[in-house]
Amino acid sequence: MNVLFLTMNVFTDIEMHNIYSDLMKEFIRHGHRPYIVTPREKKMNQPTELISFEKYNLLKVQTGNISSSSLIEKGISTVTLSKKYYKAIMKYLENIKFDLILYSTPPITLVKPVKKLKKKLNCKTYLMLKDIFPQNAIDLEMFSKMSPIYIYFRIKEKALYRISDYIGCMSPANVDYILEHNPYIDKEKVMVCPNGIDPIDVSVTDDSKVKIREKYSIPLNKKVFVYGGNLGKPQGIPFLIECLKSQKENDKVFFLIVGDGTEYGKIEKYLNYEEQKNVMLLKKLPKEDYDRIIVSCDIGMIFLDRRFTIPNFPSRLLSYMQVGLPILAVTDQNTDVGNVIVEGGFGWWCGSDDLKGFCNAIDIICKSNQLDQYGYNSNCYLKKNYSVDCVYKKIMLSFKKEAYEYE
Repeated sequence: MNVLFLTMNVFTDIEMHNIYSDLMKEFIRHGHRPYIVTPREKKMNQPTELISFEKYNLLKVQTGNISSSSLIEKGISTVTLSKKYYKAIMKYLENIKFDLILYSTPPITLVKPVKKLKKKLNCKTYLMLKDIFPQNAIDLEMFSKMSPIYIYFRIKEKALYRISDYIGCMSPANVDYILEHNPYIDKEKVMVCPNGIDPIDVSVTDDSKVKIREKYSIPLNKKVFVYGGNLGKPQGIPFLIECLKSQKENDKVFFLIVGDGTEYGKIEKYLNYEEQKNVMLLKKLPKEDYDRIIVSCDIGMIFLDRRFTIPNFPSRLLSYMQVGLPILAVTDQNTDVGNVIVEGGFGWWCGSDDLKGFCNAIDIICKSNQLDQYGYNSNCYLKKNYSVDCVYKKIMLSFKKEAYEYE
């Protein structure tokens, strides 16, 4: 069948290794043909174009600037994305009969093209719900519920849920939240459909780990905790800094922070002022370099702001699990990611307002002689629950009779 996938993630080609490119490759493996609609930001100075490959098509749509742009520019670009996508689809893909439309949040502003295409093609629509906006912005006090911005986006959110035949959420807590706060939604169309990747063997020898650590000046005789990913408001960077400061005199640990984002400067400023020797801060690295670093570390870390009322489930988890790292999750009380990690036997959890709990967790980890077992459990849990074939099956089984017809 023909699958139309609308995303804000930038696709250069399908050989990338992430939750969306791996899913598209899984559809191809099952004989389907994806048509991927992806943004090409204005600053790239390239027009909208359709690129056809042997087994898939890539429609690169010129949009406003979204990444590394001001909040106002990003907002305008997000709002106008819907119109640009629909115009491009009608120009380049008008004669294609799609059986399934897949789309993910962010953004929630794809209502118009999904609604029109669903009516025109009489096809099924599947929302992969990756964040819950605008409530996440309310939690972080970016605007209030009385704001016209909130009202506008809340209307869009409700409309997107209504036109979706199925809504795949990242965890059971996400399903419960959506149904509780949107009682008009038919509960039969909401299900768990987590992030998933195609697990690959990225293991390296002990000698290689030593060489990687030496290359990046990472200590060989300490437990190395790595945080990789976005360094923005959702991650609760002020508490992350408190956690780092609490371990300033701990000569058994070393913290590696790799990433970029609006709050990067806060960590940089703290380290410049404190000169904490057991912390290294690196700007976002090319994926190949990043993968080399994390495979040489001992424990992966996840941070989420304590104020969240929505149950976030960070995709960063998967990159740690793929290299077989145990995970320390420092999050709000509403997400169930900590429960998954602890009950799965591959890590530890503490609240992102509990500094004493963080210090206790560090102490427990440093004294543990079972880190290898935790790491093994981490990789096994990924393969069993978060592999891309699991995600594909959940999507296809949603359609019951249709699923079997296409297999």
